[in-house]
Amino acid sequence: MFAILLSDKMDPFYQNIASFPTAFFTFFLAVCLLYWVVAVLGFVDLDILDFDIPDADGELGANKTDLSTPEVLAGLMMKLGLNGVPTTIVVSFISLFGWLICYFAVHFLFGLVPDGVIRYLVGLPVLIGSLYIAALITAQVIKPLRPLFKSATQHTIKHVLGQTAVVRTSRVDSSFGEVYLDDGGAGLIFKARTTDNQVFNKGDRVVLFEYLKEEHAYRVISEQEFLN
Repeated sequence: MFAILLSDKMDPFYQNIASFPTAFFTFFLAVCLLYWVVAVLGFVDLDILDFDIPDADGELGANKTDLSTPEVLAGLMMKLGLNGVPTTIVVSFISLFGWLICYFAVHFLFGLVPDGVIRYLVGLPVLIGSLYIAALITAQVIKPLRPLFKSATQHTIKHVLGQTAVVRTSRVDSSFGEVYLDDGGAGLIFKARTTDNQVFNKGDRVVLFEYLKEEHAYRVISEQEFLN
C-alpha cells in the first residue's frame, strides 16, 4: 500500500493537491486532521474554535453597528445554515467537501488552462465557488445533526452536575481544559474551567459544579472542596 503512495503513478495526484487552488483546501484539511488527532489525545479542547452562534430565531447584534469579527462570522454561518453544531465539525466538513470539489475541478479542467498568471486568474473563482458549494453541502449534512446536539446538551446538563470527573488534558484552568466523565458507557468529555486561579492537572478528580452557558463549559471544583 505504501509503495503505491510513493510510486510515479501518484505524481499527478500530488501535483493537483499541491497546486493552486486545491492547495488551499489541502492545507486546511491537513490542519483539521492534525487537530482531531491532538484533540483525541487531549492536548487541545475539542471545541477550541467554537463561538456563540444563535438559533435560527435568535438575534445577532441586531442593534449594533460595530460588530466584531466573531459576530460577523457567526452571522454568516447562521445565514448559510452552518449553526447548531460545533464549529470544528463545520470547518472539517467544509475542508473535506471543498477539497474534493476543487481537486476534481483542477483534475478535469486545468489541463486546458496554460500555466502562469492565467492559471491563478482561473483558479480564484474555482476556489471561491468550491468554498461556497462546500458550505452549502455542509449545511445539508449537519441539518439532521442539530437536534441531536441540542437535545443532548440540554439532557446532559441536568444529569451531570454534581458528578465526579477526571481531568483528561494536561491541565484545567480558567481558560483551558477538558474532563472525562465515566457514564457507564463510552464516557463523556466536557470543556471545563476553574475559578480563583485554580489549576488541576491530568488525572485529578473534580466535580462538575456549574454550567457556564456562554462558554459552553462546566465550572469544576476539587472533589474535596465539594464534599466539604
